[in-house]
Amino acid sequence: ARLGAGKVIDIEREAKLGGDSHSKGVMIISAYLAQKYARDRPLPLAGTLVFEQSYGGVDGDSASCAEVCVLLSAIGNIPLRQDLAVTGSMNQLGEVQAIGGINYKIEGFFDICKKRGLSGEQGIIMPAANQVHLMLDSEVREAVAAGKFHIYTAANIEEVMALFSGLPAGELDCEGVYAAGSYNRRICDRIEELQQLHERFAKPQERQKEPDDGN
Repeated sequence: ARLGAGKVIDIEREAKLGGDSHSKGVMIISAYLAQKYARDRPLPLAGTLVFEQSYGGVDGDSASCAEVCVLLSAIGNIPLRQDLAVTGSMNQLGEVQAIGGINYKIEGFFDICKKRGLSGEQGIIMPAANQVHLMLDSEVREAVAAGKFHIYTAANIEEVMALFSGLPAGELDCEGVYAAGSYNRRICDRIEELQQLHERFAKPQERQKEPDDGN
């Protein structure tokens, strides 16, 4: 994420490795960032998204929640937990939407964690709308009951980002400013810095007039 003109570039799409559904998800992320953080002015940043060292096709929008979180992390320089996985689609308002294959995804991440050693902190964030679809293996259920693995549900991106960052989303005050210490405040502060940089670079250079020598 860097100074730019508000565009999020899908490198998978540019390299012809991304499908239409994934590209649609990235455009929805762009719309979310604009309506959330720049409703009354241009969004002065550019971002790029890519699955590193992925050489096959990528499609679907189940990674949208993960992608917006890593973009917010890059914008606000906010570290994210590495012992959590997330799956979920999202809409332009930041609401987390149901996805397919929820049981396979949870069990797959659990298997990885089990092979690396369950720490008691690992877990997955899933759409709240998928909770009724859970039908997990008994080993996963037992690990959850014992507190060795965790399953969190989220209805919106703010809940996902709060779990990943350990920071609250924060509430807007009467002046439209997020509370200090919230991840949204860090995002907005950085966007304000980018806005000032944008205005500085966009300002026409004043021409230096040569002194009049009378000729």
